[in-house]
Amino acid sequence: MRAWQVTAVGEPEEVLRLVDVPEAVAGDGEVVVEVAAAALGFPDLLTCQGLYHDKKPVPYVPGGELAGTVAGTGRRVIVNPGGAGALCERTAVREDALLPIPDDLPDAKAAALFVAYQTSYMALFRRARLVDGETLLVHAAAGGVGSAAVQLGRAAGARVIATAGGPEKARVCRDLGADAVIDYRSDDFVAAVKDLTDGRGADVIYDPVGGDVFDKSRKCVAVEGRILVVGFASGRIPEMKVNHALLKNYSVVGFRTRPFRDDPVYRREVHDDLLRMYARGAIDPLVHEVPFAEAPAALARLGARGTTGRTVVRVR
Repeated sequence: MRAWQVTAVGEPEEVLRLVDVPEAVAGDGEVVVEVAAAALGFPDLLTCQGLYHDKKPVPYVPGGELAGTVAGTGRRVIVNPGGAGALCERTAVREDALLPIPDDLPDAKAAALFVAYQTSYMALFRRARLVDGETLLVHAAAGGVGSAAVQLGRAAGARVIATAGGPEKARVCRDLGADAVIDYRSDDFVAAVKDLTDGRGADVIYDPVGGDVFDKSRKCVAVEGRILVVGFASGRIPEMKVNHALLKNYSVVGFRTRPFRDDPVYRREVHDDLLRMYARGAIDPLVHEVPFAEAPAALARLGARGTTGRTVVRVR
């Protein structure tokens, strides 16, 4: 079967190779899934470049989420394939990791529902305790996890302020339902957030960027606000003097999905709630689809900030 493999640490278009690999074979407690669509995220790019905190020995198949059907059954599922990777035609995964998807949810959107939406759901509601009526500031809001955070914030009754780079991405954020959009290329988001909140600041700040964005976010978080540390797409892990949190009475809240996804009961509860939100139209994954042959270029575009929503590779 065909699979994309990262053959060395480096840039995607230089180290990704389309190869023939042995057919996927299910072990004990596993099933073979025929992959229909695989979603890519910034961690896939960083892992390829050797910059992610989880290192993988090469060669490996990238991709941390997929939608497909259980071989021989036609049962549609999404799953995090773990070390098996998603950019392949078939893969063997643990049966207890499978999550069902309804017939009216297209493969591409289903593939985007797992990492981006579960990440944003767990971060906003489990860690930051976002509630109706609060103000949520979402950075990189036109991206995969950012677009999910905008929709989930709106579904929770929050007032959502989005930041994005450039007029096109700003338009995407407005289409997603953001109440206010700040183009950080032309405007200072700190001043804009303070103006939009009458000087109070944002109750919850969703930050998958880190670096300078985190540093500036501390200047516009509300008293008793929460800054969610979701990732470091900027490439710089920020540092801070904690006396600032004391003086302003806010929290810096770390978030990583893995501990929560290791709880199968909670993982299924989140999934079922997301499906209910989709059914009533509260969320609708924003995806950018590319053919299987263009996977390396698609991964490279993530690094160039040239995408909106979740990048999804059509496998079949």
